[in-house]
Amino acid sequence: MTAALAHLCDAHPGQSGVQLLDDGPAALAVRLLLVRRARISIDIQYYIWRNDVSGRLLLDELAAAAARGVKVRLLLDDFGCAAIEQLAASLPGLEVRLFNPGRLRRLRWLNALFDFPRLNRRMHNKSLTVDGIATVIGGRNIGDEYFDASHPALSADLDVLAIGAIAAAMTADFQRYWDCAAAVPLAQLMQPLARLPPALPSPQRDLFLAAADGDVTHAMVDEARDFDWADVRMLSDPPAKIAGAAAEDTLLLPRLLAALGPVRRRLLLVSAYFIPTAQGAALLGGLAGQGVRVDVLTNSLLSNNVALVHAWYAPWRQRLIAAGVKLWEMRGAAGHRARLGLVPRRLRRNGDPTSFFRSSASALHAKTFIADGRFLFVGSMNFDPRSWRLNTELGFLIDSPALASRLEAALDASLPHFAWAVEAPGGRLAWREDDRLIQPEPGTNLAIRTLFRALGQLPLGHLF
Repeated sequence: MTAALAHLCDAHPGQSGVQLLDDGPAALAVRLLLVRRARISIDIQYYIWRNDVSGRLLLDELAAAAARGVKVRLLLDDFGCAAIEQLAASLPGLEVRLFNPGRLRRLRWLNALFDFPRLNRRMHNKSLTVDGIATVIGGRNIGDEYFDASHPALSADLDVLAIGAIAAAMTADFQRYWDCAAAVPLAQLMQPLARLPPALPSPQRDLFLAAADGDVTHAMVDEARDFDWADVRMLSDPPAKIAGAAAEDTLLLPRLLAALGPVRRRLLLVSAYFIPTAQGAALLGGLAGQGVRVDVLTNSLLSNNVALVHAWYAPWRQRLIAAGVKLWEMRGAAGHRARLGLVPRRLRRNGDPTSFFRSSASALHAKTFIADGRFLFVGSMNFDPRSWRLNTELGFLIDSPALASRLEAALDASLPHFAWAVEAPGGRLAWREDDRLIQPEPGTNLAIRTLFRALGQLPLGHLF
């Protein structure tokens, strides 16, 4: 890392400098720049890694870092990274481990027939930490749909770039995952390729490289004015959760609730996959009953990229609304572009900031919440039983009234433009768009509604 970055951290001992990465191309550009700046170590942990333009580009940059003597370690979830496993095994200098791998490597789907309870638990953590001084964590996996503004399946998402004290905590957390029994060296599972396939040239690759080389990206990392300095707490599940062997009080959610304390004024929750269950509905409804303003943004059926999740979310809408919770559902590709104003000023063109909520986004993938205009959580954890009970998760709890209030105000101004407000006039659900109410549910017909109603009655929501 540069002297400028070290100087920033030295000027704020015990604190962390944070900025939100809500622009997809910028989020990749920052990752590429950090990898290029690395001199000692790069620790990477991901649930999904695509073999596409952005996925291959980042792998090539990691290989280049290893070639100049940087210690590069990749911890990849076996379920989500099959597309690049053999390629990763073949790149020189990379240490790669797979988390909770299946025993059969060729006909992988057969694993589910005899080993489903184990393989249904996954490592959902997402992080990239460089030299123990800078880290990027959040909702994004590695793939074009998370970074490419023109991608037809663009996912609206949110990451945090953090420097300073929190990066050391991330390094320690990565180490405990790397050392656990579930992390198996990739070399024990497959042979490297005899010949590496070349990375195919593409205009998007050139655009990504240009962004990483640009003055804007360098300024985002080096200059103080884009960082908010705050107390940041890293929270993650213990690796033992993957085997069902972790004590309840060591899990992320209970620790997060304890660290947060009572919410007294406002909770604004953004969760791509939202299945509240009876416990979660009671928590949110209880807050609303105490006079707390509770807003929840999640995917609509049209924007959800996992339709079955919607089937187990939908039955809770009436109960939540009756309890006083305000529900919002993202409109998807047809929604208006929101102007959150969170992108650093040098990325703004003609006063129009880019945003992770954009008109071309087809799915919401962010996982964040704001409490009382003070606390901001950003990470990999959805508000659903899979995140609570099955997957391991990771996130930052940021104590920053300035950052939390800025995001809260921006969401309040923008939500009506890119999401439907779900209401229940006369006990029948309706979706408000501007001054009109839409009934029945957008994107459905009688057959679809009947099917989803039946699926929602099946006790399988904890699997998804």
